[in-house]
This record gives sequence, structure tokens and C-alpha cells, in this order.
Amino acid sequence: MDRYDLMLQLPEFYRSVPFAELQRVLGEMVRRAGEDVDFTLAQLWPQTASGWGLAMWETAYGIPADVTKDLEFRRTRLLSKLRGQGVPTISLVQAVAASFANGQVEVVEHNDQYYFVVKFVSILGVPPNIDDLTAAINEIKPAHFDFIYEYIFHQWGLFRPYTWGQLAGRTWKDLREGQFP
Repeated sequence: MDRYDLMLQLPEFYRSVPFAELQRVLGEMVRRAGEDVDFTLAQLWPQTASGWGLAMWETAYGIPADVTKDLEFRRTRLLSKLRGQGVPTISLVQAVAASFANGQVEVVEHNDQYYFVVKFVSILGVPPNIDDLTAAINEIKPAHFDFIYEYIFHQWGLFRPYTWGQLAGRTWKDLREGQFP
């Protein structure tokens, strides 16, 4: 039973044409109101917010709303900011970096030299939003610490079994960061 079909809830007498049309219109209005409630409730959580709701979250946390970026990117940036609240620890930096990289990240401390290394261990190459990750880490790390990134790439030795002809049509970036031929 469709919960918005109001005609099904009326006696047979009211199912004549004028009442049927009225009930159909009212049912459509109730359906739309239900969708509006669901949409509005989705704005209460950064994981599901979109449009005006996401813009409000970004404003509340001092993040410039960039509507040219896709929703998932904006949500990731916001969630990173939320995770970045509190005492800056290595596990916090690791959680923030993992949320941007969509993969596993290790953080290696070099406290005596005032820096740490962010290693991307489950993805190849440079993550596409590395500039935003850098900004997020700069917001949460202690000011006197620096950091560097360590990436994983395919090396030339892995391609020895292939001829130049087999690898034709691929760029060096495709080879060092992509799937094997």
C-alpha cells in the first residue's frame, strides 16, 4: 500500500472523480513534504549534507565553500576539519591524511629533527587533492614541525619483461602510477 495514496484510506463513496482528483493532489503534496523532510534531515550530518546544508557546515568551520568541487570532495574536506579538532597527535594526522587519500597512510615521526613523514602505503602516485591535504595538515600540526610526503611508484625494473611496443600509448605517469599492462 502506497502511504501517500490517500484514496486507499477513504470509504468507497469518496472514490468518485472530484474526490479522487483532490485526494491525488493532496497525496502528491504529502509525498513532496515527506521528501523535503528527508532532504532537510540529511543536512544535519556532514556525511550526507549537500547544497545549502553543506555550505552551512563549511561556514561554521571556517572552510570557504567551493561549489566548483564535487560533493564528496567537499564532505571529505569538512570531515577532515572535524577530525582535526583537538590535540594534534600522530594518529590525528594519520586519520586526516587517510580521509583525503582514500587509502592507508602511515606517519613516521622524527621529533629530534622537528618533522614527520606522511607515507601513502596503499595507493600509487600522488593523491589528486594533495594541496587540500597539505592545508589540512598545516592547520592541525604544531607550528614548529614540518612534514614531507612519501609516495609509492612503479619503478623501471618492473617493466623489464615488456617491450617498448607493448608499452606504447601509455605515458610515464600511467606506467608509474597505474595498473600494469
